[in-house]
Amino acid sequence: MEEKSLYQPYLMRIAANIDETPDVKTFRLEFVKEDEGKSFSFKAGQFGEYSVFGEGESTFCIASSPTRSGYIECTFRKMGRVTKSLASREVGDIIGFRGPYGNIFPLDDWKGKSLLFVTGGIALPPLRCVIWNALDLRNNFKDITVVYGARTVRDLVYKHELEEWGKRGDVKLITTVDPGGETVEWKGEVGFVPTVLEKASPSSADTVALLCGPPIMIKLTLPILTKLGFSQDKIFTTLENRMKCGIGKCGRCNVGKYFVCKDGPVFTFAQVSQLPPEY
Repeated sequence: MEEKSLYQPYLMRIAANIDETPDVKTFRLEFVKEDEGKSFSFKAGQFGEYSVFGEGESTFCIASSPTRSGYIECTFRKMGRVTKSLASREVGDIIGFRGPYGNIFPLDDWKGKSLLFVTGGIALPPLRCVIWNALDLRNNFKDITVVYGARTVRDLVYKHELEEWGKRGDVKLITTVDPGGETVEWKGEVGFVPTVLEKASPSSADTVALLCGPPIMIKLTLPILTKLGFSQDKIFTTLENRMKCGIGKCGRCNVGKYFVCKDGPVFTFAQVSQLPPEY
């Protein structure tokens, strides 16, 4: 039997195409070959390479939960040639997917603990995978708190899911938009994520924090988490910029002693603090 090339993608059919914001889309992808779909598995935190044939590949996390089989989902912003081409695809079109790659969020190690998710804007998709994974295995965890913000109400992604989480009695959801980004219908918080997090003051006792967002948000949120009692080995993030090939061959994601695509993309902030300053 001929061995499959490392660079040969699965063929994926777009089963759903959702406009999250004016420039952010979510695809639900199903395997063209049913047997490949049945044998495929991944864990929360892993990523893939999504391709439009003739245009190239882009790297995104798998935004759906591994507890939900038969499909995967990805969420992306239209920015460059490949993502603009992806965004032009319609339901029924075929694209490519390589993966899963990378390490994972160690949910098995977190059984019996509380989980705190802190994120902003388009950085929610990597954590959405973990949130749904934890909610689908709800009895494995204690408190689940989600603090999520965006510049404006329009920039919030997964609006229907946010509404669903907000109605659940076993999740504490805090949504916020930047000052000036609210509308008359907005019922959430108004303020920047670090400020809203400090106001909420979630307990750090027996709690793991997952932090993902724009660099300035992370820079301003880390001192708040430290003030709340979280040590850097109890704060996790995912690094996806700089990755290209996904398998440690091209060297683009090499930072210090790490290849982000193979040693990550999931890191504790104790590990991130050891990376060169320019990262």
